[in-house]
Amino acid sequence: MTENTLANNNILQIQALTKFFGGLCAVKSFDLALKSSDLVGLIGPNGAGKTTVFNMVTGLYKPTGGKIVFEGEDLAGSEPFEITRMGIGRTFQNIRLFSELSVLDNVRIAYHAHAGYSLVDSMVRNRQFTIAEDQLTEQAQDLLSIMRLEHLQNELAKNLPYGEQRRVEIARALACNPHLLLLDEPAAGMNPREIMNLMEMIHFIRDRFNLTILLIEHQMRVVMGICERITVMDFGEVIARGTPKEIQDNPKVIEAYLGKGAANAA
Repeated sequence: MTENTLANNNILQIQALTKFFGGLCAVKSFDLALKSSDLVGLIGPNGAGKTTVFNMVTGLYKPTGGKIVFEGEDLAGSEPFEITRMGIGRTFQNIRLFSELSVLDNVRIAYHAHAGYSLVDSMVRNRQFTIAEDQLTEQAQDLLSIMRLEHLQNELAKNLPYGEQRRVEIARALACNPHLLLLDEPAAGMNPREIMNLMEMIHFIRDRFNLTILLIEHQMRVVMGICERITVMDFGEVIARGTPKEIQDNPKVIEAYLGKGAANAA
């Protein structure tokens, strides 16, 4: 199959993706295809290689081998900021907000990738700079309203409850205008009510922003409740793919999470 054919069928196509750290193979021959508006889960035990895949897709790690094609463009050699501008946004396992800045400023910062003024404009603070900054503020406030965060826009990020910090982080990722959103353990540290709100929000933003979403998650309630398909990794390799029901009943998946005894009993 040619690269053009892949691009016509899929928003993201990963083929034989491999990553070595010295003599350790963290990811081996990983394949994944995502179509527009997919909502897919990537799961596996700790150390399975899931976040390493995310880091290669977003340019934080350079693959040892394989290919990543996004909307027909080969991402090989692209820097993280270039990949963001191409239309891939992400969140991280550990929240990376600017804790001493307001919620509004955390989101405004993400919009600056598309600010439309030069360094000289920002230094002299001319009319073009002022107009652009006003537009960025308005866009950020509109997004906060969509995400039901407008009442918190002047709060410092560090003062928010954990679940609201996660929501702000996702809002900041959306401010980069992505076509593909990678969510790395978005439910980590959340209580049951926050998890339920998160599940509703992920469905909402997928439909509202016409996004393709790939998420890593250990909370099976989230994965099984919202994902249409699931890919399972263990020791750097894919061991299963399928619908939530197929994954729940797969002996290899049960073994990876619970051990051989549980798999034999299944």
